[in-house]
Amino acid sequence: MLLNISYTEWVGYMASAVLMVSFLMKNISTLRIVNSTGAILFILYGIMLKTSWPIIISNGFILMVNIYYLYFKQSKS
Repeated sequence: MLLNISYTEWVGYMASAVLMVSFLMKNISTLRIVNSTGAILFILYGIMLKTSWPIIISNGFILMVNIYYLYFKQSKS
């Protein structure tokens, strides 16, 4: 525990902060990279919450969409 906040909560706060920062990005590729980092942190948070499937599944989907657009759509451009 740090500052009376559990490590699980810290991961959730970090995920939320990274997600919010991602929406401040002007470059769409940078947005997707930062947003993917937030999704990974949210997946970790869902696992730390004794497997919270709604958090894991929704952020896993977001991560897959970001990877698709970063690697497959950009390579065609």
